[in-house]
Amino acid sequence: MSDFESGDDLFDGIDADELLSSQQIPPAVKRKRASESSQVDLPKRQRSLGHDQPDDWEDETLDDIPDHILNGTNLADAALRMNVAQKLLTETFGYKAFRHEQAGAIQRLLAGDNTLTVFPTGAGKSLCYQIPAIAFEQLDLKSGSKAPGEHGVSIVVSPLIALMKDQVDALRRRNLPADCIDSTKTWEQLQEIYAGLRQGKLRLLYCAPERLNNEGFVETMRHVRGGVRLLAVDEAHCVSEWGHSFRPEYLKVARFAKEINAERVVCLTATATPKVIKDICDTFAIQPEGVFRTTLYRPNLNLHVKAAKTKQDKYPLIFQFLNAHPGPTLVYVTLQQQALSMAADLRKEGYDAEAFHAGLNVEVKTKIQDRFLANKVRIVVATIAFGMGIDKPDIRNIIHFDLSSTVEEYCQQIGRAGRDGKTSNCMYYICPDDWYIRENFARGDLPSPQSLKAFLTDIFRQENVSIPLGGNFKTSHYVQSREFDIRTNTLATVYAALELQFGLIRAITPEYSEYKFVPTNVYFGRMSNEKAPESQAIYAGAVKKQKFHYVDVNSIVSKTGIRRADIVRKLTDLNDSGVIELKAGGLEQKYRILQRLPSSSKEIDELVDRLHADLSRREEDALRRTAQVEALVTGDQCLALALAQHFGMGLPDGKAKCGHCTHCLTGRRTVMPPRPKKTTDMAGIAKILAACDVRDDPRFLARIAFGIKSPRVTKLKMDKQAVFMSLADHDFKGESGKEVTNSASLPSHILSS
Repeated sequence: MSDFESGDDLFDGIDADELLSSQQIPPAVKRKRASESSQVDLPKRQRSLGHDQPDDWEDETLDDIPDHILNGTNLADAALRMNVAQKLLTETFGYKAFRHEQAGAIQRLLAGDNTLTVFPTGAGKSLCYQIPAIAFEQLDLKSGSKAPGEHGVSIVVSPLIALMKDQVDALRRRNLPADCIDSTKTWEQLQEIYAGLRQGKLRLLYCAPERLNNEGFVETMRHVRGGVRLLAVDEAHCVSEWGHSFRPEYLKVARFAKEINAERVVCLTATATPKVIKDICDTFAIQPEGVFRTTLYRPNLNLHVKAAKTKQDKYPLIFQFLNAHPGPTLVYVTLQQQALSMAADLRKEGYDAEAFHAGLNVEVKTKIQDRFLANKVRIVVATIAFGMGIDKPDIRNIIHFDLSSTVEEYCQQIGRAGRDGKTSNCMYYICPDDWYIRENFARGDLPSPQSLKAFLTDIFRQENVSIPLGGNFKTSHYVQSREFDIRTNTLATVYAALELQFGLIRAITPEYSEYKFVPTNVYFGRMSNEKAPESQAIYAGAVKKQKFHYVDVNSIVSKTGIRRADIVRKLTDLNDSGVIELKAGGLEQKYRILQRLPSSSKEIDELVDRLHADLSRREEDALRRTAQVEALVTGDQCLALALAQHFGMGLPDGKAKCGHCTHCLTGRRTVMPPRPKKTTDMAGIAKILAACDVRDDPRFLARIAFGIKSPRVTKLKMDKQAVFMSLADHDFKGESGKEVTNSASLPSHILSS
């Protein structure tokens, strides 16, 4: 995946809640006025959460910031900072006043303290880092603390390419110096960005978390002119092992903050349970008074649920809903093929609809997004790939065709409706078939014990075991994923467990195994006169092969004793200043050995057992999270209250009902029709065995049966066979609890075929 995007093609999101949970988590962080309990008395300014900040919101000023946040703060300094922030808000961003807890969060950041904001989608999180990033220069000049050009840069780490580009475009329209680094940037565009950093002109730089793997980028940010004034961590719940989309690469963000000596950090997320809040605060040293939350309740959103016997029965219900509720609409489905087929079905019925999923090329996806934003297409049928970072205030309807993977996912998706404050409807259609699809995907990430043992044996081979403590070894996750049939996200999770749970290794900055460059017309003249040891080593050591000059960094380090970081930094400087066009490839992950590595078969077997048990529990936890969604939408209470309680909150003024959801309007719960029992299709299993000669991994055969991609499935092209997904309507495990393709459950005459 490129810069995270969505990954719905493999459904690779990792719900990593239990694998790394070897210790008890203390009670959640609480603030004196925070809404952590189920009964919350929220101020009037929090009653609406539209992105455009409607006029019915109450304003937030310095007087609204609680005293405990201002304790120890010079009030004159605080007033000066907020005066600058207020002028930026009004004159640059066009808003009359701060809303909700924006003022408190911004004041704390400008005072130099780390902060966490938990605001629902569209509630104005971005202003909490955009305004400080621009305010630093004005405050520096007023105080005389920094010279012109020495005001530094603020870095925003975000996994959402669309969000980064949209925000940069919006900031530039306001003549604010902002840019983003992503895989789509040309060499010339990167030159402009680095020139802006050298000249001290750039104020906001967006990047994806994967960018932190780039040694050159880390070195540049470590020495950037004026320093890194602020590090903003978007989608901060990904940091937490308790979060609904924990991603091991996010663990590197905290290390990055220390490596570049960021002056302060702000974490931002739309969905965080009390456990997740505690985890984020521990990771980034955020004090309890630095946590700012607003209510999840959206009075303009009507939450509806309707049950059907089958998926096919949902279609007439959807048509009826669309006829009764005009306006821009998002329909969320799980599979890419579902998006395509439903969009086609809607068009046949006369609706203006298009499909959107991660498998489309960038140009097509951009065109669909732009058409939807411009109201040139009414309905987008999408997988989870759509909606992240899309800022459209007038989405009137959200339809869920399938069961969401988590309550957090559901909450984020309905949060895209009605940001203009006007009434919007969120309809959830459920049927027994929904569970099968979600279960199949939840079971896609667990490797078999055989695969896991082969993988660990590769890590703990004699070559690595013989390395002394403190030494490093390198590996390629991509190669290991293909070789051992383990998805890359699962590999990263296992590596994180070896580090955090077992303390065997520690991930350090990855390296590129290959550096090559194209010299510009100034290269030879400049490099022949360079006196710096790194420059002389690069000039002497670069080997020309056709178009590119290749630099063996490790060889230069070995021959000259020059630090690798200095060589990489010089290559980066040469690239940034336009002397060369540098390309790095062959990303290799690096790990430092902290303890003696397992070497015997017994030790590795024990580790396999523990890791597989943890991964199995993680798989079951993914199913539990999905069951929570079903329980929420079919529960016997107000839907809005149930949603708020999931996040440790309640409805405003301690209300027990919203008065406008399906449960409140009907006075009864929505009942899921009973799930029909499926009899194992032995003939279907026989067809799978006939089409595939693999017999060493029952779970591999199960993936074929249920249409779950894996590196080995793709390598053997089994996803192109007719048997792929042929048993998708079955239970993954039978009544005995064994997988339907487990050899123990198959007749001998089938196994011998």
